[in-house]
Amino acid sequence: MANHCNSTSSVTVAEVARGSHVIKIDGYLRTKELMENGKYVSSIPFSVGGHSWFITYFPNGVNTESKDYLSVFLTIDSACAGGVKATFSFALLDKNGRSVQLYSKLYPLHTFTEKGSDWGHSKFMKKTDLERSVYLSNDSFSIMCDLTVMKDICSKETTQKQFVVVPPSDLHQHLGDLLLKNMDGTDVTFNVGQDIFSAHKCILAARSSVFRAEFFGVMSAKARRTIKIEDIEAGVFRALLHFIYTDSLPETAQNIVMAQHLVVAADRYNVGRLKLICEEKLSKHIDSNMVATTLALAEQHSCYGLKEACFEFLASRSNLERMMASDDYEHLKISCPSVLMELVARFLPQQEK
Repeated sequence: MANHCNSTSSVTVAEVARGSHVIKIDGYLRTKELMENGKYVSSIPFSVGGHSWFITYFPNGVNTESKDYLSVFLTIDSACAGGVKATFSFALLDKNGRSVQLYSKLYPLHTFTEKGSDWGHSKFMKKTDLERSVYLSNDSFSIMCDLTVMKDICSKETTQKQFVVVPPSDLHQHLGDLLLKNMDGTDVTFNVGQDIFSAHKCILAARSSVFRAEFFGVMSAKARRTIKIEDIEAGVFRALLHFIYTDSLPETAQNIVMAQHLVVAADRYNVGRLKLICEEKLSKHIDSNMVATTLALAEQHSCYGLKEACFEFLASRSNLERMMASDDYEHLKISCPSVLMELVARFLPQQEK
């Protein structure tokens, strides 16, 4: 018999917020020696679904029963009147930033009732297993937390029965699993420095006109299964693939330097949305030390919005003078003389031109 309920109001999980955070443990052995059972280190706070969270890591277990294990917990760090519902997972990462299936644990829906409440795994992984594994490299390792926060949206009062609730789209998660976990059906391999990445031609071609031309164009070599990438760093290429499969950037690729590199990669492979995301990030972090480099990057890769943001910053005479006194100004003069002429025409008084 089907189960249903009558109600004078309906509540539907209409919104979710997703995010991920990586905690990297440097100096594993020293941390294990210094910290007693029940003691922990915590990650920096991160925000998902309008709430602040952090990860706690217990190198010698959270209690006496788990003293031979690593323990990891997710803690809510903000007020949560009425409780916050969330699902999450912890996963050990390999050297390429991919989840290790054997040490990946998914947690069912849990309600965090108050600030400081936590949930996790007291026996996430045996210490001896980590110490014998390849995942402990240079005395460090990383654990990623994928977090989905539920937001209940109350509709107006109604007496209609609710039989079906449609969940939010999880297409990006399934495609991400193809890249990061099982890699079923991969048909092309990229050699990038010392790293190797397996991928699917059809997905790459659907997201990038450059890959489409390379794999399926008139001059394509369809039987070609291995491609060597010479001029992109492995970490940048990994972030590019992650975006192509999931339409999002990993937490480990959110810094300004990575955004600069990804502008170049996104322009090269014509991944327009990624390029704009990185442009937006860079436009919000312009200062006198980096504006010359950013302006050269914007000019060389046709980032018109970023270029205008740089010009707006340089409209201030003091900012312009500090930029012209920087070491990167010489690079701008040599690499982009046309943008320098435009800068002069816009901002320098007639007698100085």
